[in-house]
Amino acid sequence: MIDDTSAAGPSTGPSPARVILSAADIDRALTRIAHEILESNKGSSDLVLLGIPRRGYPLAQRIAARIAATDPGFDAAASLGQLDVTMFRDDLRKNPARAPQPTRIPVQGIDGRTVVLVDDVLCSGRTVRAALDALVDVGRPRVVRLAVLVDRGHRELPIRADHVGKNLPTSSQEKVRVRLTETDPDPRPAGHADCVVIETPVPATRA
Repeated sequence: MIDDTSAAGPSTGPSPARVILSAADIDRALTRIAHEILESNKGSSDLVLLGIPRRGYPLAQRIAARIAATDPGFDAAASLGQLDVTMFRDDLRKNPARAPQPTRIPVQGIDGRTVVLVDDVLCSGRTVRAALDALVDVGRPRVVRLAVLVDRGHRELPIRADHVGKNLPTSSQEKVRVRLTETDPDPRPAGHADCVVIETPVPATRA
């Protein structure tokens, strides 16, 4: 950032980040979500987890591992997939450089099965709407549910999550960042391999 003390306009500094969820908090939230999924589905029969890239997929992997640990009859590898929503987003014209990720559907498909979409943060609901559109292209599930690590509100569409790790009221100016070891090699707060942080904008000041 260029610091021009002679400028007359407002300036802002880097946004301070507060850790909201530690790695242990994330582990507990995912364990709770896994148990809720099993309870709502009355077991693991015909269950498929589809993660929304980027961070939804590693979260889906972790949830699948927890379900398998609870229910030995659940085959995590055969019940896990990734659903890319890039070409179904309604902001694609504004972000044409967005790189599509591969869609991976379990060999058994999703027809007639319970599909749980997994994402990191639920905000406007537009990513989930795109995921529902993308899902139509790959099959017709019996039930579709949504699991998110964080629900921060600010919905723009009538979409809600069935399984939530943490409800996190935020202002529209704040940014919620999920940092996972699988997807985020960048530096993060000391001592936090995985974490969820809130970045609060610094109020504008005049030089």
